[in-house]
Amino acid sequence: MDYHLKSNGIFDRKRFGDNQNSLGGLALADIEMVCDFFVSQILLRITLRMIYFLHIAYDGSKYRGWQRQPTAHTVQEELEMHLKEVFKEKVTAFGCGRTDAQVHASQYFVHIKRDEPIDFDLKFRLTMKLPTDIVVYDVLPMEDNCHARYDAVSRTYDYFIHLFNDPFLANYSSWYALENLDFEAMKLAVALLPGKKDFMAVCKNPVSHKHTICHVKSTEFTVSADETRLRFRITADRFLQGMVRLCVGFLLEVGRGRLPVSAFESILEKKELLPNLRPATPNGLYLSKVEYPYLSLESKKGHREFPTRALG
Repeated sequence: MDYHLKSNGIFDRKRFGDNQNSLGGLALADIEMVCDFFVSQILLRITLRMIYFLHIAYDGSKYRGWQRQPTAHTVQEELEMHLKEVFKEKVTAFGCGRTDAQVHASQYFVHIKRDEPIDFDLKFRLTMKLPTDIVVYDVLPMEDNCHARYDAVSRTYDYFIHLFNDPFLANYSSWYALENLDFEAMKLAVALLPGKKDFMAVCKNPVSHKHTICHVKSTEFTVSADETRLRFRITADRFLQGMVRLCVGFLLEVGRGRLPVSAFESILEKKELLPNLRPATPNGLYLSKVEYPYLSLESKKGHREFPTRALG
């Protein structure tokens, strides 16, 4: 008695006739059929892998950014460690982008691949294991070709500044002891950004990118009612290394009267990077929204919102 492969992929017993082309009593044609079956099952398993998006947020104060590094503690490393504990095997977390050391994310998406549907509450299990500075909001089953990084069509960053020394804001907003900032000039400088295409002037390391073209969709500059807290918001299809923090560095120079708005525009046009300009500190920066053609969720605002006054 030998095994015969049915059309539905299930083996059934069937006696084969005499066959001169046989090996150990099993016809070579049937050996080929068995091999084909196992190859098809492997391919089917790969094809039908499940994709899950994890909608998360994290406080980046204690981490050297998102991406795993050999000698530094990162958000990816922390998340993958606990995914391994849950699934009892290594699980790679594919992030929607990189964030620098001490940069936060009030909205961030990760995708993971599974061979079978998850039949338990992954959000609950991760919540019980993760440190309190990483939160899972949603676990979302997706189509098998979705990708957290490459499918994103826009990302929004917020940068927060406070002009008074506050220990409760120290890790979550950047303190600049500045007075008499020209908020109207800063607003004019911010309004220039959506009209530009090449952002080499606000790229920390242009040679690390294939090009420095970005489509800035919108910008916003907000001042609190008491004029002690500021927020710069920018949405684009992509961002360059250090781009947001360098933009903020320029805006502060404009606000202090050291750089006219027209000079800032000229720098952007000529793609000149000021040699002595330092990027704004990382702790005030948040990745706050990531959008996909098939997914757009609101991010958690939390304590970072404040009453604002109108400019202009």
